[in-house]
Amino acid sequence: MSNGIDLKGRSLLTLSDLSDEEIAWLLDVALELKRDKHAGTCAQRLVGRHIALVFEKMSTRTRCAAAVAAADEGGRTEYLAATEIHLGKKESVADTARVLGRMFDGILFRGYRQETVELLAEFSGVPVWNGLTDLSHPTQALADLMTIKERFGDLAGRKVVYAGDGRNNVATSLMLGCAISGMDFVNCTPDSLRPADDLIKHANQVAVERGGTVRVCSDPGEAVQGAHVVYTDVWTSMGEEDQFKARVELLQPYQVNMDLMQATGNLESDNVIFLHCLPAFHDHRTEVTQKSGPLEVTDDVFEAPFSKVFDQAENRLHTIKALFVSSLERD
Repeated sequence: MSNGIDLKGRSLLTLSDLSDEEIAWLLDVALELKRDKHAGTCAQRLVGRHIALVFEKMSTRTRCAAAVAAADEGGRTEYLAATEIHLGKKESVADTARVLGRMFDGILFRGYRQETVELLAEFSGVPVWNGLTDLSHPTQALADLMTIKERFGDLAGRKVVYAGDGRNNVATSLMLGCAISGMDFVNCTPDSLRPADDLIKHANQVAVERGGTVRVCSDPGEAVQGAHVVYTDVWTSMGEEDQFKARVELLQPYQVNMDLMQATGNLESDNVIFLHCLPAFHDHRTEVTQKSGPLEVTDDVFEAPFSKVFDQAENRLHTIKALFVSSLERD
């Protein structure tokens, strides 16, 4: 499985920690592990390994994916909610990291500050994986790339358009992942929600080196022309709920609906997919949408055959498993 790539003992804090070859290899590993799981032939590569799941933020996909990924391969996880441990309160993050590193073989962190996951990696002495911070969401981006690869094969040259809040962690991690993979990426967002200039500059430099492009655009109709992937996320991230009304007004033109999907020019030829990291406000079944109606995506797009959001959600499991196995599998 190594193919000359060695990620033993490695952490993943942002996608910049990985080369393009390493990302491509991880995606191949994830695809192989997915085939194994569907065939019922998981190889028990993590027997005797214990992984701490340190979560400051609520989670469905990250928590479940990590727990099942470890269990499939014979490993064990321990869920540690921030409200149940001393992380950064009665005990410094560095001290908590040194304790956890003596007891666990790896740590998956999901929370707020990037500094926290960096301190865990610095002081624990074991691999640490970023399951989400305010700055970065690399495990989501790996699942996104895997889903695109499953549908289209090679990633290089494909056009991916993200529409919505262009400076959130999902958008910027996807931007970097697409750049590293040699894809053409458009961050379609209002000027007030543009990513930081240094992030755009870095992603564009990486993309050019690999034959891709990165640009920012505020016109959804123009942005999606020729797109193979249209991607969106919720309009208000966790911790920004007080901005809900203003965001809805600002981002309504960026809603992914059938008109926008038609504007890709690839719908009739079945050469475009829709992605969303979930949860999604697409129908009237949540407390929010009972009052507002669909927000970032309409129900007809979300439920369409070209929507691959649940393949994408499942792939969180396989890409996280690939990280666990590549870092912790015994020789």
